[in-house]
Amino acid sequence: MEKAYKLLANAKNLSHKHAKNLIDRGLVLANGQKIPLARTLLSAKSTFVIQELRAPSILLYDENLLAIDKPAFVESYELLSWALTHTNIKDLALLHRLDKDTSGALLFVREGSEFAKKARLEFKNRRVYKEYRALVSGIIAESRTINKPISTKKGKSAKSKIDKNGLEAISHIEPLGIIGKKTLLKVVIETGRTHQIRIHLHSLSHPIVGDSLYGGISAPRLMLHAYKIGLLGYDIIANPPKELDL
Repeated sequence: MEKAYKLLANAKNLSHKHAKNLIDRGLVLANGQKIPLARTLLSAKSTFVIQELRAPSILLYDENLLAIDKPAFVESYELLSWALTHTNIKDLALLHRLDKDTSGALLFVREGSEFAKKARLEFKNRRVYKEYRALVSGIIAESRTINKPISTKKGKSAKSKIDKNGLEAISHIEPLGIIGKKTLLKVVIETGRTHQIRIHLHSLSHPIVGDSLYGGISAPRLMLHAYKIGLLGYDIIANPPKELDL
């Protein structure tokens, strides 16, 4: 047995640092399974597949707003430097965040602008429409609302749980289609708690496919995508990637 990053480095002729980075991003499969940690012990006979990191793309760019289709495996803040090099805006700031493993519509605004102030107020007052696509294990036949409070423990990484003393969290789910023993869901959230959709679906015993943190079955990626966001007259849509497209 040997540490995964060392085996990957040897197998793919990479530096140890590069191999660790690829595993930490979630881009590496060993024997068909995602490697959870760079120091995971694996057989020397393991075979590796490195997934391609999809490039971000611009969905909308005007005097108020920059909307980017964020790829999975990338932290939201990492896209700030990309955005600065692909636009003429020098005072960009993130308006909100998506989990590293979640893809989809991500918004930036001009820091200090009137639009930025109004947009942040929209988020604070829950007047932003946020719609996702999620592929979950099991069959969900009917729409329902999940109203379960959430608390989050934050440290090196965050993990949430259903907690009667937590913060209010409301998600509305609607089945869009059945794929084998999995259901593709439309999910609209009223609140934006850490890992809200992930922990809410886990609480129904229908975890998101690829969500190793909350009991999801193994998959190349977390099957969660921010499909649509609407605020202040804007409706931004990021079409789902092929793995989430019926």
